[in-house]
Amino acid sequence: MTEIEELSQFLTIETRLDVKALALQQTLGLTGTADGRQLLTKTSAIFKNLCQLLNDSQQSVATDASLALINLSADQDVVDTLIGEGTDVIDNMLKIITNPEHALADPACMVLSNITRNKQGSERVFQKMSKDLDKFIDIFCQEKYNKKGARLHYLAPVLSNLSQIPEMRRYILDPSRTCLQRLVSFTDYKDSAIRRGGILGLIKNCCFETEHHLWLLSEAVDLLPKLLLPLAGPEEFDDEDNEKLPIDLQYLGEEKTREQDADLRKILLEALTQLCATKAGREYLRSKNTYVILRELHKWEKDANVMAVLEHLVNIVIRYEHEIGHDNLKEVEVPDDIAEKFDALEPTL
Repeated sequence: MTEIEELSQFLTIETRLDVKALALQQTLGLTGTADGRQLLTKTSAIFKNLCQLLNDSQQSVATDASLALINLSADQDVVDTLIGEGTDVIDNMLKIITNPEHALADPACMVLSNITRNKQGSERVFQKMSKDLDKFIDIFCQEKYNKKGARLHYLAPVLSNLSQIPEMRRYILDPSRTCLQRLVSFTDYKDSAIRRGGILGLIKNCCFETEHHLWLLSEAVDLLPKLLLPLAGPEEFDDEDNEKLPIDLQYLGEEKTREQDADLRKILLEALTQLCATKAGREYLRSKNTYVILRELHKWEKDANVMAVLEHLVNIVIRYEHEIGHDNLKEVEVPDDIAEKFDALEPTL
């Protein structure tokens, strides 16, 4: 029996507390280094035992077990073993998240967020979640679902990561459901950049589906103001400009602030750029006076990466259609200054 196998034997709820706590401390220490994590993969039973300890009556034991699983799932070289047959890690995380009385729902979300960062992990988690996807979206949208204080913010990056999968996007974009309509309400969520960012990532990935653009821009979803509002500042416009803007962006007032996270501003602009892939999308953005919001953002923006995306988007919005010359920029070869980023981009994590 190896030392790791022996260590694993003590990671059970039935083990005496002092022995169990010591074994768990050693395990947690090993998860802090790449070599230690690789060593633990030699004994897959240890993952199953750590999952069981999440339900230990001693909260300190359960918390340390959750920290060990977070460390393990953050290592992409370990994830395949972590979610292998018989470990039940994904099932255990999903059970914890759906249990409104479980104190470790947030760490469970973090573990799934880590696991879904690569495509294989996303596919495995989607396979498990797909039959109850509406339930998880419902849980996510109920801010006080968990009675032990868990906020479930990290469920947002899980949903975002899953949206790299075509089946997930089809589910979210099904007009017979209201999934997307419920999720877009978090694009300007003040209490958590993690929650905002996850939902914005999901929306951006959904915007790659050009056949749904008209629906996304229609009153059914009304996506444009949800994307523009976080980019808008306190600037005042004249009545003519204000009347052309979506109603949610009219007369915002001097207290209005922009999204402070540069990465999230970039995602918002990338989603808007995807909506410009079709002529109908470009014309709709122009008709809603999108340019004036982008113009003021351009005066304010200091981040070079955000500015590059912003200038690319402005370049599309201000052009006449006869200059662009094509309906769908994704279906034809067009000048590099317009289309190169459409070709390079794919739905992302």
